[in-house]
Amino acid sequence: MDAVAERRASKKRRRPDEQLRHTVLLAVYAVAVAGIIFTTVVIFSSVYTSSPVAGAGDGRNGKPLHLVGTSPFSSSSPPSTSPSPPPPSSPSPNVARTPKLQRELSDMFTRAVWDVPVDSKMPDLKSFQLTKEMVKHRAKDNIIFVTFGNHAFLDFILNWVKHLTDLNIFDILVGAMDTKLLEALYWKGIPVFDMGSKMIAEDISWGSSKFHKLGRDKALLINAFLPFGYEFVMCDTDTVWLKNPLPYFARFPEADILTSSDQLRPTTMDDSLEVWQNVYDAYNIGMFHWRPTDSAKRLAKEWKDILLGDDKKWDQVVFNDLVRQVLGPSLEGESGLFYAYDGTLKLGILPASIFCSGHTYFVQSMPQQLKLEPYVVHATFQFVDANAKRHRLREALLFYDQPAYYDTPGGFLSFKPGIPKRLLLEGPHTLQSHFSLVNYQLRQIRTALAIASLLNRTLVMPRLWCRFERMWFAHPGILEGTLTRQPFVCPMDHLFEIHTMVRGLSEEEFGPQIHFREYSFLQNPSVPKHVKESLLNVQLCDAHSKGCNISNETTSRGFIQFPRNSTEQMYMQVFSRYRDTKVLHFSSLANAFQGFSDEAREAKFRNRVKRYVGKWCCLENRDPGHIYYDMYWDEKPGWKPEPPRTRWSIGWADSSSCTFTFYPGKKGDFEKNDEIYDAIDLKEKEHKE
Repeated sequence: MDAVAERRASKKRRRPDEQLRHTVLLAVYAVAVAGIIFTTVVIFSSVYTSSPVAGAGDGRNGKPLHLVGTSPFSSSSPPSTSPSPPPPSSPSPNVARTPKLQRELSDMFTRAVWDVPVDSKMPDLKSFQLTKEMVKHRAKDNIIFVTFGNHAFLDFILNWVKHLTDLNIFDILVGAMDTKLLEALYWKGIPVFDMGSKMIAEDISWGSSKFHKLGRDKALLINAFLPFGYEFVMCDTDTVWLKNPLPYFARFPEADILTSSDQLRPTTMDDSLEVWQNVYDAYNIGMFHWRPTDSAKRLAKEWKDILLGDDKKWDQVVFNDLVRQVLGPSLEGESGLFYAYDGTLKLGILPASIFCSGHTYFVQSMPQQLKLEPYVVHATFQFVDANAKRHRLREALLFYDQPAYYDTPGGFLSFKPGIPKRLLLEGPHTLQSHFSLVNYQLRQIRTALAIASLLNRTLVMPRLWCRFERMWFAHPGILEGTLTRQPFVCPMDHLFEIHTMVRGLSEEEFGPQIHFREYSFLQNPSVPKHVKESLLNVQLCDAHSKGCNISNETTSRGFIQFPRNSTEQMYMQVFSRYRDTKVLHFSSLANAFQGFSDEAREAKFRNRVKRYVGKWCCLENRDPGHIYYDMYWDEKPGWKPEPPRTRWSIGWADSSSCTFTFYPGKKGDFEKNDEIYDAIDLKEKEHKE
C-alpha cells in the first residue's frame, strides 16, 4: 500500500508538467488538422474550377477561346533548357483565366487548354510521361483527340489545337517527339506528353528513314493508348477539324475502328459511311477513331510487331494489308460496318466527302458539290513537302499564322489576272488548252514577281486556274469518276515548286528573295484592318493616251493611272511616294514592265523564277510522260507542251541546247537535289563556254 501511495504522490507532483505538454500537443494537432482541411478545400476548388473535364458537353471545359489582340502563334521563342525563365507575357489567346492561386495549384493534368503555366521552371521530363492518369484527366465522355509530331510541325500542331478548341473540344493530348517541341507546347498551355522518340526537330521527307520512324511511333502510341480503356481519335498534325465529329462517331457504337481513306470517287452521296465493297483506294491512317476492344487490340499489336520487325515497311501499307486479309461480310442492318482483319474486327470507312483528303477538298470541292458540311480536311495529295501543305491550308483560310505574317514591313502587291474567256471555257479540255491557260497566267505572274522584287513588296498570288490536274502517274487529265470540274481553281503546288520559293535561293546567284502570299490572303480575317484599308489601285494605261498621268486628284480617290511598259526608273520614281501604302493593287499586269535595267540583276531574276515552276504529270503511254512548265515559254518560238527527251531532264535547263541525264538507283539519290542542281549549273556553264 505504501508503494501505491508513493506512486500516486509522484503522479500528482508530475501532473502540472504533463498537463502543459498535453496542452501544447493538442494545439499542434489542431493546427495540423486545420491545415489539412484548408489545403483539401483549396485543391478540390482548383480541380473543379480549372479542369477541362469539368465543363458541360457543349463547352467542354466551359471556356470558349477568343482571339483578342494576342495569338498562340506569336513568334516568341519558348525556353530551351531547364530551369527556364517564364514564357513571354502573351503566348496564347485571351481566355477566361482561373485565379492565380488556383492555377499554381493546378498541375499539367488539370490546367485548361491555352492556360499558360505560372511557374518559372520547366518541370522534370519524367512528369511528361504518358500515363492512364494523364488521359483520365484530359478525356471527356471517355474519348480524347490525339496527335503527335516534332518541332518542325509546331505551327501545324498549334493550328490543330486552335481549330479543335474553336469547336469547344478541349479533350486533347499532343505527343512530343523531341524536347524542343515539348517545351514549346508546355509554355503555350497545350497538354503535351513525351513520346521518348528523340526525333530530330527538322522537317521529315516522305519515304525517309525518319518518315518510317513516325509510322512505328504511331503504332506504338496506339498500343499504349488502348489498354487505358478510352476511345481516341488519332490524327496527323496536318488535319484541320471543321466540325465536331463525336456525334457522327456515336452513330456507329458497334465499330471497333472508323478509318478515313484515299477514296477519290464517291460511293455515297450523303453522309453515310462509304460502301466498303466499292472502296478500292487505301485506307488512310492519318485520321481514324479507335475503341479499346479486343479485336482492335489484336490488330494494333500485330501491326506494331510487323513494323518493329522491319524498319523499311510503311505503316499505312502494313495496316491495309492486315485489315484487308478478311473483308466482309457486312454487319446486320444498314450501318455500313463490315467485318475485317481476322473476321472479328468491325470496321467502317468514313466518307471522303466529309472526312476529306487533300484531293476531295482542294481539287474536287466534293463537300460543296454534294452540299455537305465537311468535318475535317487532311492535307494529303499534295506535292513536295510541308510547305505545300501549309500553303493549301492558307489558301482555304484554314491556317493560323503568326501576326507578323499578316503585316510585313514592305507591304504587299496584288493584281487582277484578267484571263480571257476563251482560255477558260471555250474548246475541248486538252493538254494544249490546259497549257495555253496556264502559260497566260505564268507570263503575268512573272511580271508580278519582277515588280514585287523591284519594289521590295510581298506578292499576293492570284487565284490559279487549270483544266488538267497534277498527279504522280499517267492519267487522261482529270481522274475518271471524280467530281473535278473543268476548269477548276487549282492549288498553287500544281504549278509551282513552293518549297523552292519558300526556302530561298542564294541571293548572290539568284538575286533578292521574293516573298509571296496565298490568293485568299486579303480576305483573311486575320489581316489587320489598317492593312486592308491602306490600298492604292493602279490602273494601267497607254502612255500617249489622254489622261494617262499621275495626279493628286486621282490619288486622293484611292487610285492612280500608270503607263504600260514602264521602266525600272519610272516604277521607283512613282511608287517610292507610296512606301507607306500597305497594298498596291494593279488592274492588270499585261505589258506592265520593261524589265530590269541592270543586266546582271535581270539574269539573276531569270535564274530564280525559272526554278519556281514545276511540272504537270503525266501523259499516258509515254515514258517519260511529265511536262515541265516554263516561265519563259513565250521567248521560245514554236514552244509546245512536250515531255523531256530523257526521264531525268531538268525543266528549267535549256533543253534546246543540251540535256543532262541522271541515273538513280542508290540510296540517297533524291536527298541531294541542291548538289544535283549545282552540277547542272556547272555543266550548263561549261557547255556555253
